[in-house]
Amino acid sequence: MPELPEVETVRRGLVPAMVGARFSRVTLRRPNLRFPFPERFAARLEGRTVTDLARRAKYLTAGLDSGETLIMHLGMSGRFDVALPDGRNLSPGDFYLEGAQGTPKHDHVVMAMSNGATITYNDARRFGFMDLVPSETLASSRHFARMGVEPLDGLTGAVIAGLFRHKIAPLKAALLDQRLIAGLGNIYVCEALHRARLHPETPAGLLVKPDGRPTPKANALAKAIVQVLEEAVKAGGSTLRDYAHTDGTAGAFQHAFRVYDRVGEPCRHPGCRGSVTRIVQANRSTFFCETCQPPV
Repeated sequence: MPELPEVETVRRGLVPAMVGARFSRVTLRRPNLRFPFPERFAARLEGRTVTDLARRAKYLTAGLDSGETLIMHLGMSGRFDVALPDGRNLSPGDFYLEGAQGTPKHDHVVMAMSNGATITYNDARRFGFMDLVPSETLASSRHFARMGVEPLDGLTGAVIAGLFRHKIAPLKAALLDQRLIAGLGNIYVCEALHRARLHPETPAGLLVKPDGRPTPKANALAKAIVQVLEEAVKAGGSTLRDYAHTDGTAGAFQHAFRVYDRVGEPCRHPGCRGSVTRIVQANRSTFFCETCQPPV
């Protein structure tokens, strides 16, 4: 599933085609994706201008001049293809797992924009969805009401300590809990834990001192999370089979993976003689080095 860096790459790729442009025509080729489309979805979009395009965790939000906000989630296989007036065809953040995705039979939403761009939403598995909500109630909507802090908006050890105090859940599970920190996924959690030299099964509460202050490991984890996300965004995200940046080139962060999907390979921490191993937590693969990420 696309994680925060991939969704941010999609956002940046869509900005030139959407922001400041009006929906001239919206065509729905089926009545639903993961959920049914909102009532009069196409009619409520047509004629409206996109005033801004933002990201909240793994969601895209497009503010409209009607006072509503279009919410878009890619699910597991969603992607946007953009046909520009100059003849170029882009796939911003083209992140998917199966080669069948991207074929025309999976084109479910087509948005013709007033600037001449045509934006097509393609989703083979249909786990993505779109919604419309009043902009003034966006933060309290069912999508965001219980969502945690944005990791790229000032995440610190103190913030982590406040979130993890008294938590007995393993660090990996706590970091994937979108109610605590929003937007983190399996890849970047594995990478951040390795950089911070923390075992994924460490109880989250152990990163907090009895008085509620962060331990040095909490500070290290916050720094690692921010660094790995910023580096991944700069690289255009990660390629798992067929992931392309806005200009059609592949996202490059997978080349910087230190542990993810590197079972049996040497640890990349300088001086460490360990190797990457894999365990399963909550039905997901966790990659780490037992030597420099020892149990607490």
